[in-house]
Amino acid sequence: MSENGHDGAVLAPLDGGLKFRLSIMMFLQYAIWGAWLPLLWDLLMNAKGFTGAEVGNIFAVGAVGAIFGPFIAGQVADRWFRTERFLALSHLIGGGLAWKMASLDDYNTFFWYALIYGLIYSPTLALTNSLSFHHLTDRDRDFGKIRLWGTVGWIVAGIGIGQWLLHMHAGGSSDNAKAPEVYAGMADAFRLSGICGITMGFFCLFGLPSTPPSKSQDGDNATVKALGEVSRQPLLTLFLIAVPVSCIHQFYFVHTAPFLNTIQSELGGSGLAASLNSIFGIGGGGLMTIGQMSEIFVLAMIPLLALTLSRKKLLMIGLLAYAARMALFAYAPMLGGVYGMSLVILGVALHGFCFGCFIFVAFMVVDEECSTDVRASAQNLFNLVIIGIGIIVGSKVASSVAEWASARVADGAPWYAKTTEMFQVPMAASLVCLVLLALLYPSTGKKEMSS
Repeated sequence: MSENGHDGAVLAPLDGGLKFRLSIMMFLQYAIWGAWLPLLWDLLMNAKGFTGAEVGNIFAVGAVGAIFGPFIAGQVADRWFRTERFLALSHLIGGGLAWKMASLDDYNTFFWYALIYGLIYSPTLALTNSLSFHHLTDRDRDFGKIRLWGTVGWIVAGIGIGQWLLHMHAGGSSDNAKAPEVYAGMADAFRLSGICGITMGFFCLFGLPSTPPSKSQDGDNATVKALGEVSRQPLLTLFLIAVPVSCIHQFYFVHTAPFLNTIQSELGGSGLAASLNSIFGIGGGGLMTIGQMSEIFVLAMIPLLALTLSRKKLLMIGLLAYAARMALFAYAPMLGGVYGMSLVILGVALHGFCFGCFIFVAFMVVDEECSTDVRASAQNLFNLVIIGIGIIVGSKVASSVAEWASARVADGAPWYAKTTEMFQVPMAASLVCLVLLALLYPSTGKKEMSS
């Protein structure tokens, strides 16, 4: 049975075999990242003994690959090289690097490994998107069904590491969530990531459909052409707003797992906290997967929401969720007990709306507003903003804000005093971005609607 596209064209349903292969690709792509990212701050600060500034540098340098990705991976995939082969080579090398990083304790050595790993892994995030778009006949109908398996991969990796820490390094008790053995055990997250990366490399080589480059008729540079296209509205406003939003997004990933791990320790004796710890493990990374679970729901709803809401309205919902999440993190712990814990969990769950309604929809806008022969390059350019500029600037801002918040907290203040000060900053920034988007984003895009 065929389905009608938004322009009235009859579109074939998504092939089951293709859907399965693309879903496995997304699962592994994000399991690789989700295994270690939420735990990196605690691992480097509390197990390897790096300073806050050094940890900020590690987070930042890992994003350098997203800066160069548009000029390397996008050009290669759009003009020279089959995308699935480029992905295979990148993940085989990246998997080996991740495994090695688990045992590195010297800051300088870890810094250079993180740089090389970022150069290799970061471009693959956008290329899995562009490969999917290449083979899908209806992005609104089908891409959410594919991309949500990346979220599932993140969830499985996060809960797996949380349970591993709980049972292998904390003796099965969440009361030991902040024990030195737990922080040292977080290095196993890189080992899991390495295994997933090597598996992904072989799968890309033998399991993904052939995705040849889209040769330009005039032999132009794909990245240069893509830059010209994103300089027009609505992409210009979207890219500019995405810079501060990506910093707020990175702030969440730097500080949320340590914040949740502290809550798991401080409220470990309460019934709700104990129940959550038994399910999600400890370390904070497992508990963060509640956000990915809500992300699955939101991504599943995007095809329906896209029928009635304009791209601008969806993006605004995402920004409102960013502000609400940071507000809950800032003020909910003051309530203490079950009420405070419940509101913090609600804040984590808002991640689904943050990602689904802003980041995910933004990638859709980039794809539909650009010419077909430069989509991989355009995706990589947006990737540059989200995990390039955003991570570099956001990581430095996150570490600076943490130090600023610590200096403002007096001795003897409640344990949540620092986080209250800290999370108010991205909350305010999210509200400013919401106002700017409402004022500047035009209603003239290819998928904008009057509703």
